Order: sequence, then C-alpha cells, then structure tokens
Amino acid sequence: MDQPLSQLPIPLLRWYAENARDLPWRRDPTPYHVWLSEIMLQQTRVQAVLGYYERFLQVCPTAAHLAQLPEERLLKLWQGLGYYSRARSLQKAARILVERYGGQLPADYRALLALPGVGEYTAGAIASIAFGLPCPAVDGNVLRVAARLTGDFTDISTPAMKKKTAEQIREILPVEAPGQFNQALMELGATVCLPNGAPRCGDCPARELCLARRRGQTGLLPVKAPRKPRRVEEREVFRIFYEGRAALRRRPERGLLAGLWEFPNHLSPAPCPVAGRETEQALGRHIFTHVEWHMRARVILAQGPKLPQGWIWAGREALERDCPVPSAFGCFRPLVEKYLKEKKSP
Repeated sequence: MDQPLSQLPIPLLRWYAENARDLPWRRDPTPYHVWLSEIMLQQTRVQAVLGYYERFLQVCPTAAHLAQLPEERLLKLWQGLGYYSRARSLQKAARILVERYGGQLPADYRALLALPGVGEYTAGAIASIAFGLPCPAVDGNVLRVAARLTGDFTDISTPAMKKKTAEQIREILPVEAPGQFNQALMELGATVCLPNGAPRCGDCPARELCLARRRGQTGLLPVKAPRKPRRVEEREVFRIFYEGRAALRRRPERGLLAGLWEFPNHLSPAPCPVAGRETEQALGRHIFTHVEWHMRARVILAQGPKLPQGWIWAGREALERDCPVPSAFGCFRPLVEKYLKEKKSP
C-alpha cells in the first residue's frame, strides 16, 4: 500500500464534511437519485446538470415513471445535455428494474454493472453512495488525485492504471463510510486537485502526504496520452421555412445524435433539396468527442409545402414540445424561432 494513500481517509473525510458542495443528489441520496445524477454527470459539468436533474425528477420521480415515458418526451427532457445515448440507456435500464427488481435498483455491484449504461465507475458510485457497499468508484478525478499523491507516472487512460487505482482505493475504503469517502475523493479532484491549471495545493487536506507536491511534479502529473485530433466536417445546414413552420428531418437510429430531429444538413458543398428563395447565411461550429462540425447555415423560404420523404414541417409548439433538436444546432435556434414567430414565407 502506498503510504500517502494509507494516511488519506481521516483528513479527507474531515475536509469533505466542511467543504462538500451542496448538491440535490447529496441531500437525498436514494438509489434512483444517485443513479440519475451519475448518468447525467458523465462527461458533463455539475452546473450544467442541476437544472436538468430537477426537471427530470418532476416528470420521472421513479424508475417506473421513466420506464413508461414516451421516447420523444425523454429526449426533449434531455435536449441540450448531449450524449443522448445516455438517456436511451437510462430508460432501457429503468424497464429492466421494473421487470426484474420491482422498480428498485439492486443493492449489488454486479447486478448494477449489468444494467445498460452503467460501467464500473457508475456501479461503484451507486453501490457505495446509495447502499453503503465497500466498492471503489474511480473516475478521472480520482485517477488524477491518486497519481499525484503517489507520484505515479503511469498513463491514467490505461486499463492497468484504472485497475491499480481501484485496488488501492478498495484497501483504504472506510467500511463505515465508503460512499462519503468516494465522494470526497471526487470532490477533491473537482475543486482542489484541478485538471486544468495549477492545483490548489494550499487548500488540500492531503498536501503533506502528496509526493507530487513534495517533488515539484504537480504540473507533470497525471500523465495522459494526447487524444487523436478530431475529424473536421464542413456542413451545409438548411433552415427552411413555409407558412410559419420549419423543415425538420430525423437522424438515423444509429450513430451520432441517433434518432433526433435536426435542421436538414449535408456535407459541403450541397444544394438545398427544396426549391425556394435564399435570404441569408450564418456560420456555426459544434464540437463532439471525435468530430467537429463547421457549419454554414442558410435560410430558405420554400416555394411550397412539398418536402423530401421523411421530412416534416414543425411549428413553434411542435419544435418546443415534440421534436428535440440537439444543441449542435443551438446557435441557429434564435433565428429559427424569429422566423416561426413572424410566419415568414415567400
């Protein structure tokens, strides 16, 4: 056992008791609440999640409500949060909970891990926080803290490092408070042992234990292999209007933004498939994990109501209530809403 980690629990838990952020899922850590928050927090900042979390619980206070929710409503609730596959996996898991577990999450790490959308970290977080089970929950924050504390130059993106860190955390988990300890580690990484910029070592309860701090290596750790450059796509986006409605089409059921409604778009260069008068253009950009869209959005006032097969006309109410358009097109929404309000046509 690395000495810095073996001495960590007591000062860390004391620090957490005084410095933990007041978050709704911490105030009421029922299994369903913990699960929902952990899924929403995947690759998403806490501040971005708070409003979505509250609204989601108003519509789906239990797994049974979530299991029965129409998909369009589910995706609308998730609109703007990104990574929409999380929402679909959440609902698939909710249906399994209803069918097999009476609508409740099982108090078992392996059973949690078997649910759609639940990986090792999420299963550990739910098991420890909601059920008090001694399971490590190793996310990027925990890997960063552990690497700096122990002076470990192993690449934190490797399975070997994740496995080693999980085993180290398992050895020091306080059996009376595994959930608090896991949350404290994550909180330390999120608020003090920062991922970008200099860590706030003066505020760290483990500053006297940290080998990276002693050796002046906090700027070198953790080690993480650089990501491959994103693929850039130049796209033409068509905002097509007719009599107070906008043209939408649905994306394929698999792949990027699967199954969501979108303003029709194609790789550049591309002609508009609907006859009409072009009035203006705008530029936009959206970054996904592995691809970056550079978009030229054009406004087309259609000559008539005919649309390609599979496209629909959507008015203001439908666009707001029934047709979730992903945030990739968010920079173009204000103008779309303006045109719909003014009911512009040729």
